[in-house]
Amino acid sequence: MLLMNAYNMVLHKFGEKLYSGLVSTMTSHLKDIAKSIEAAQGPLFLEELNRKWTDHNKALQMIRDILMYMDRTFIPSTHKTPVHELGLNLWRDNIVRSDKIQSRLQDILLELVQKERTGEVINKGLMRNIIKMLMDLGSSVYQEDFEKPFLDVSADFYRGESQQFIECCDCGDYLKKVEKRLNEEIDQVSHYLDLKSEAKITNVVDTEMIESHMKRLVHTENSG
Repeated sequence: MLLMNAYNMVLHKFGEKLYSGLVSTMTSHLKDIAKSIEAAQGPLFLEELNRKWTDHNKALQMIRDILMYMDRTFIPSTHKTPVHELGLNLWRDNIVRSDKIQSRLQDILLELVQKERTGEVINKGLMRNIIKMLMDLGSSVYQEDFEKPFLDVSADFYRGESQQFIECCDCGDYLKKVEKRLNEEIDQVSHYLDLKSEAKITNVVDTEMIESHMKRLVHTENSG
């Protein structure tokens, strides 16, 4: 019935009305969802975000099926954004990049990375789902909202840790610690990050822990 109604609207030149109605209805609905995510406290924040994202994807699939005819005819002829892509863009703008969610989400994700680096156990499955959501919203969203700040705080972390290690370790022990950290970062990427991040984060570890201390490491090795 819904499919037939949508078909008839497009057929009788009401495609513009149907499309603009979809945009306004989905936007209004997502603003309500944003409020429920904002209200979630502590660890419930990521869980609520993940749950709503799963629901949104299911709803989006149903909407795309119902509006299939509009997606195939009206949208290409008017150069509008296809239904599925529209749903992702609206989620990005109203949820992930909303004023009360964007920085909070970034802070929580970076805090979880830090916790794992210091030996705490984190929910890797939930972390993977949230990171994949950012990737699904487009490589620029993943890079700007997570990867760049992730690499920046990682550089700070390994800069500080290398200073501690270099003061108390001989060259052999120091290099073992570096190797251990490199393996941990590669493992971290395989569990919940974009695989393209591997070369970037290992480069950060190399730069901060090896290149920055090259002269001292060579001197220590030679004097040993």
